[in-house]
Amino acid sequence: MTPSESLKESTPSSPSAAAAASFAALLGKLEHLGASDIESVRQAYKLADEAHLGQLRKNGDPYITHPIAVAAQCAVWRLDAQAIMAALMHDVIEDCGITKHELIERFGAQVADLVDGLTKLEKLEFDSREQNQAESFRKMLLAMAKDVRVTLIKLADRTHNMRTMGDMPRSKWERISRETLEIYAPIAYRLGLNHTYRELQDLCFRYMHPWRYGVLSKALGKTRSRRRDLLSRVQQEVEATFDAHGMPIRVFGREKTLFSIYQKMSKDKKSFSQVTDIYGFRVVVPELTHCYTGLGLLHQLYKPVPGKFRDYVSIPKINGYQSLHTTLIGPVGTHIEFQLRTETMDVVAESGVAAHWLYKANAPGSESARHLDNQWLQSLLDIQQETRDAGEFWDHIKIELFPDSVYVFTPKSKIISLPRGATVVDFAYTIHSNVGNRTVGATVNGTPAALRTELRNGDTVNIITDPQAEPNPAWLSFVKTGRARSKIRHQLKTSTQHHAHELGAKMLTQALRSEGIAQLPPRDGAWRSAWDKLLHFTGNRSPEDLLADIGMGRRIATMVGKKLAVLLAEQGMKPDPLLISRERFGGAQEDALTQGVVTLDGSEGLSVQYATCCRPIPGDRIVGYLGRGEGLVVHAEDCSTSKRLMARDAERFLAVEWAEDPIRAFDTTIALTVTNGKGVLARVASAIAQAEADITHVDMGDDPAQNATDIRFTVAVRDRVHLAAVLRSLKRTASVARAQRYKSRS
Repeated sequence: MTPSESLKESTPSSPSAAAAASFAALLGKLEHLGASDIESVRQAYKLADEAHLGQLRKNGDPYITHPIAVAAQCAVWRLDAQAIMAALMHDVIEDCGITKHELIERFGAQVADLVDGLTKLEKLEFDSREQNQAESFRKMLLAMAKDVRVTLIKLADRTHNMRTMGDMPRSKWERISRETLEIYAPIAYRLGLNHTYRELQDLCFRYMHPWRYGVLSKALGKTRSRRRDLLSRVQQEVEATFDAHGMPIRVFGREKTLFSIYQKMSKDKKSFSQVTDIYGFRVVVPELTHCYTGLGLLHQLYKPVPGKFRDYVSIPKINGYQSLHTTLIGPVGTHIEFQLRTETMDVVAESGVAAHWLYKANAPGSESARHLDNQWLQSLLDIQQETRDAGEFWDHIKIELFPDSVYVFTPKSKIISLPRGATVVDFAYTIHSNVGNRTVGATVNGTPAALRTELRNGDTVNIITDPQAEPNPAWLSFVKTGRARSKIRHQLKTSTQHHAHELGAKMLTQALRSEGIAQLPPRDGAWRSAWDKLLHFTGNRSPEDLLADIGMGRRIATMVGKKLAVLLAEQGMKPDPLLISRERFGGAQEDALTQGVVTLDGSEGLSVQYATCCRPIPGDRIVGYLGRGEGLVVHAEDCSTSKRLMARDAERFLAVEWAEDPIRAFDTTIALTVTNGKGVLARVASAIAQAEADITHVDMGDDPAQNATDIRFTVAVRDRVHLAAVLRSLKRTASVARAQRYKSRS
């Protein structure tokens, strides 16, 4: 909600509004500040009051009542004087013509930077388009990384605007409430501002679903009046029990928010009367050990509900929250939740980052006061640095903002928090991006596990890595964390670019050899002008981009090579006639295959794909097709698909050949006909293993079992000789009636 939305031409309303517009309305909340700080805040108030003179809110109150309310909320969080001053002046740059330079002169650079950061956030207009929403959140994230106080003040601003949204046109309720529920409430939760988080949820519910909110509010009010005596009795019994054991405590009654009740009703398909754990108590104890002693006392007093105990003391929530949660069956069978925590835990639980990072900072303005040392924030920063597409960035952020955590352990017993449903790969990327990128296997609780295995609370995970490994694109189909997803995509793009660059360099070199130039000229020195002219001709920003485009099939190497040869000749480089003769006429290549021979050894990475229709292996005669933007696709020469492509798109083919010693195995498909019987599949798998081949896929079809069944195995072999050995081993196996290599006829 921008300041312009909050203004209205009207006369000031009541004496109470005038009181709310005075500095006295804020002064009572500044006890944590010294006299000099209070005076600085007073000077900031004077400037804001003068700047907003004559501006009114929608309800007719002086506009200054809004900055005062925002500053008061910051004071409740015990933020420092600089933050409270910035809260008072957060609109003066944008609306009142006051410059950042003036603020620096009067209040110092830090206060001016805070106000400037808030002004940039105020200019953000969230709407239903995810592009704008993603870019807006990206700016807020960067502001938070620079100084978390900017975001805290923004949350206070949004909270007050939500409290007074009844004065806004009803047409804006839905948009502003949804934005608050999707962005600001989750940020409040992640920063540990639990009271603000719950209040924002309830306010959003109130304005998004006014009728439902009203009905639930009345129902809760009636229940509250009926249960008042019961809750008073429970509190007295709890206090008496702890007093009898000499443990001083503070007990606070609490009830579920309307939003959480509504969510529970919607999720579990329950009526209001079926929601039993509406009421609860918070028990604040002196020491950590008293939390567990108190838990025993409560369980002696009332019977616990099985499965309703959570220990957030030993394993805190991701926002730092700590408490013991237990649900007990109180008098007359009522379910009541109890939370046990120490005084320190209580402060952090209600004020979160404001208490944990700022209030306990060593000194105002110190590094610990200005920066948020938070794993979640670092995760978001990593995502925004690696994700340039706003829609993709927003998909990642939604995952990070709404986790339902599970807690797992490293082999050294370090606790890692992950969203529910997270997999082994998510865990690996949480440890470190290099661990994730090199992951090849894992054990969970000492047992080998698939990489897509979903982790559960208490699992101990050990990641197995290989320095040569790279992420598999298939991982994107099952990872749950935004961090893992962005890291995988970033690495795949980087790897593809690298491999495409290498392939493009090979192809352009071969094309130049056909023009009589033995190798690519240097990209600086005497030949730099030729490269610059070539880049101007192709429209690429750098030689690396051009070579990657050639490797990905976006440009034809022969055309680029001819142009580069002409440019080099203009600068005095003479082609070698003998090389031209040998390259163009020395081999019996088909006319279409005129780009020189590219040698393949299996190390080319993602820029070279081996067609699944024919699955070529070393020893096969092969051709290469440069798909547009797909890189080089290698087909067997007799493949029906490659023949169709050759007839339609011959200029995109180039000659390829196998290296003498390929560095890895290649997949091919074997078709078997077997007679059914016990252990047939095991015998077949054993025969393949004896021939030293790996099975990568098995397809038994969907037809019901007959006397004879067709099975297809995809196996990894070194070459045609190795494949022949596999087929001989299979043909000697009992129950195998037929074994042959399979190629698609499509």
